Amino acid sequence: MSPLLLAYALVGSLGVLLAFWSSAIRRTVLSEPLLALVLGVLVGPTLGLVDLADRLGAELIREVSRALLAVSLMAVALRFSLAGYRAVLRPVLVLLSAGMVGMAVLSAGLSWLVLGVPLGLAALLGSCLTPTDPVLASSIVSGGPAERQLPERLRQVISGESGGNDGLAFPLVVLALAGIGAKPWAEEVTAALWGVFGAVLVGLVLGWLAGHAVLAASRRETLDQGSLLIFAVLLGIAALGVARVLDTDGILAAFVTGLAYSRVIGDQPRIAEQKLDDSLTRYLVLPLFFLFGVELPWRDWLDAGWRLPLFAVAVLLLRRLPVVLALKKPLRLPWRELVFLGWFGPIGVSALFYLAFSLNEGVQDRLLWTAGSFVVALSVVVHGVTAMPGRRWYAAGHPEVSKR
Repeated sequence: MSPLLLAYALVGSLGVLLAFWSSAIRRTVLSEPLLALVLGVLVGPTLGLVDLADRLGAELIREVSRALLAVSLMAVALRFSLAGYRAVLRPVLVLLSAGMVGMAVLSAGLSWLVLGVPLGLAALLGSCLTPTDPVLASSIVSGGPAERQLPERLRQVISGESGGNDGLAFPLVVLALAGIGAKPWAEEVTAALWGVFGAVLVGLVLGWLAGHAVLAASRRETLDQGSLLIFAVLLGIAALGVARVLDTDGILAAFVTGLAYSRVIGDQPRIAEQKLDDSLTRYLVLPLFFLFGVELPWRDWLDAGWRLPLFAVAVLLLRRLPVVLALKKPLRLPWRELVFLGWFGPIGVSALFYLAFSLNEGVQDRLLWTAGSFVVALSVVVHGVTAMPGRRWYAAGHPEVSKR
């Protein structure tokens, strides 16, 4: 049997089963990415039923994660109204500036101290692990239990940060690539600048055009409401494609496109896109984490020794929480929200993309993928298992929230 056909059957069957228990899963310590990861590990390294060539696996992870990020960030942009995001603009901007720098520096420092890698590679690994994953974050802040147990403001902050920092990690990664000599410094600086400004420009133009096209079709009554369920997906992929053709950051372009589109259309079709968003976070993530489970580098993990688990645990504990707590004054959030925000910064799809992207850019050191993949796998397990208890812990300190 073809491994690809078997993968189709397994992932499809998992999606069908999860659909039957979709509401119940949200009330447990399990999550869709975690279940897909476990299934991939079972049929890949454990039973050897699905096996891919190293290069093919890396390319699939890079492209699947890129497409998934584009669609997911479009959904994140549409989750709340633009007015809702403006209400949390200050904490989101703090997290996207000082927060990202602090997380990148701490992650790089841990790479250098614990793993003993050169500073250039440490900076690259730290940059890849900096962004908060929008897909894993969505499983924490979306759905009925999250809406009942978490205030809308906190969910908006987490969504806004995860939407912005995935694209803004691009300049950090390309500058780190220049630091290890993967490409000339001037070329990487130009790529970093164009990656940000070009992506914003592409996103604003595409979002404005798409929004006005939808409004015009709605006025002429030529727009099928069912089409809106897939329009956000197509718009996210279009933004990614146009941005990549122009050699700019497609991830950031997709998020900006969603914000611009949301600004133009207002609240008219928002119900349809909210349903799409929930479906995305539950099911579109399954193939990627199944593939990730198949491709886990078990032998490299064992060869790395005790330093690798120590590094991964240190990253989960020290990469984000101390930075968020140190930014209490500019964030202007109470302690309970700070602790929740500081812990739930999962590392997932975006890190996989930037790790695979770096390998494709010529990085030869296998420790980059070895260490990065271990951190991602641990984050999927730990943040997935603690999502439900974490929401309940927050709600317990806010009776007015827990009673909703």
